[in-house]
Amino acid sequence: MDIQAFLGLLTPAGQAILAEAAASDVSEDALLATATRLRERHPADLVNAALTQVRLRERARAKFGDEAACMYFTPAGLEQSTRGEVAAHRARRFAEFLEKTAVLELGCGIGADLTARARAGLGGEAVELDPLTAEVARANVAAFALESLVTVRRDDATARYAGGIPAGFGAVFADPGRRTARGRVFDPRSYEPPLDTVLGLAERVPAACVKVAPGIPYEALWGDAAAVRGPVEAEWVSVGGDVKEAALWLGGLAGDVGRRATLLSPGGAGGALTLTPEPGLGDPPVRPWGRFLYEPDGAVIRAHLVAEVAARVGGGLADPHIAYVTSDSLRPTPFASAYEIEDVLPFSVKRLRAELRRREVGVLTVKKRGSAVDVDRLRRDLGFGGRGTKGAGRAGRTLTLVLTRVGQDPVALLARPVTAASL
Repeated sequence: MDIQAFLGLLTPAGQAILAEAAASDVSEDALLATATRLRERHPADLVNAALTQVRLRERARAKFGDEAACMYFTPAGLEQSTRGEVAAHRARRFAEFLEKTAVLELGCGIGADLTARARAGLGGEAVELDPLTAEVARANVAAFALESLVTVRRDDATARYAGGIPAGFGAVFADPGRRTARGRVFDPRSYEPPLDTVLGLAERVPAACVKVAPGIPYEALWGDAAAVRGPVEAEWVSVGGDVKEAALWLGGLAGDVGRRATLLSPGGAGGALTLTPEPGLGDPPVRPWGRFLYEPDGAVIRAHLVAEVAARVGGGLADPHIAYVTSDSLRPTPFASAYEIEDVLPFSVKRLRAELRRREVGVLTVKKRGSAVDVDRLRRDLGFGGRGTKGAGRAGRTLTLVLTRVGQDPVALLARPVTAASL
């Protein structure tokens, strides 16, 4: 996207074109015709910019809900931005712990966290290296009428603050880049800037929060070569059951636990549910399969809190290295999905195919952990086509097939999800 065209989009004439584009059909089939019609009366660069924004806003609804309709994006900025409910959750913590402290944000992207904090009453300044992204962040600040609280500066944060953080800022928020032209980056040393560099800047203020990849190696936080020095709280956040974010809370923003899993509902409805370590709990027991299987939320697994879930449901692990909890009791918990186990079988495609036919299964869900089986190929071998399709046109029962192992032995569990209605 051209920066001059984007700036033109913010003028009264550009806003009129944007409104007209928003009222047009921008689906894949109609996009060319819509673009041609608009270009007959408006500059092509503004039309292109308007259509790009309309299509990005439609995609952004999954992250920002109805507010996406007034926000601005770049393709990369949308992909890397914090979801609205996560940004609001994080902003509430800033406001609760720091009250009116000014926050310096290093690498603000399109400004999702920046605007969330400002709407929670926390002002400050943000720095963004990319010129277009900085303009997009400014536009989002203006879209929510927050110019009196926060400003966006186009600059290189690591160079600008190499000598220290200016007085007046009581906290830092940093979101180092975790994507390159080759895809996602998992090694914290390969972040842009590297995590060590970001933490070095963050340690110069009384409080800080640093976003990290949800898949950050546990050893990078608490191992012998840990990047983090001093007290830290790591938080993994899932939304609707999917792990979306991870962040390190430092200094005055760190709580009294080393790690936590936080569960949010899409749209932020229902508030946040958190799970933290239970002192002295130790590792979960290892036991045979019981009547029920519990699949911990991904944030729980990332935060190494499976033992806490096992304790809540009175269960243990069938294999000490695989995060499937089993119990003889049904104890509903928001931190794990429950399944009633119908059968436990040695893994065999031939036997599974026969069992599924005997049970008249029409819809099959396949889950796996600790298994190298190709799920799509297995579904075809079992007569259920590709992922999510029904079995050979058959009507019948719905069943979940769980592939795992106990020691070196591959195991297949036939199970049914426990729903709220069945409790």
